[in-house]
Amino acid sequence: MNNLSEEAMRFQEAHIPELAEGAVMQAYCKALATGNTIVELVNDQLMEFHPDGSSKLIKIMPTATPVAPGQRRVRRL
Repeated sequence: MNNLSEEAMRFQEAHIPELAEGAVMQAYCKALATGNTIVELVNDQLMEFHPDGSSKLIKIMPTATPVAPGQRRVRRL
């Protein structure tokens, strides 16, 4: 097992957001390169992106409801 020092572990944990962003971008590009279509939410619009560079609007989504940290929201049906 790889034993990391506390300092090394903190350094790696501090860079998780950058690593995640890179992994998502790599998966996005790999999906398009293998001929798959990507569905992504862009500015409250659900968009479909094709490997040939074209895109298509699927649906306009309602604006997100802002919620403060710690605030509880109850959804009533």
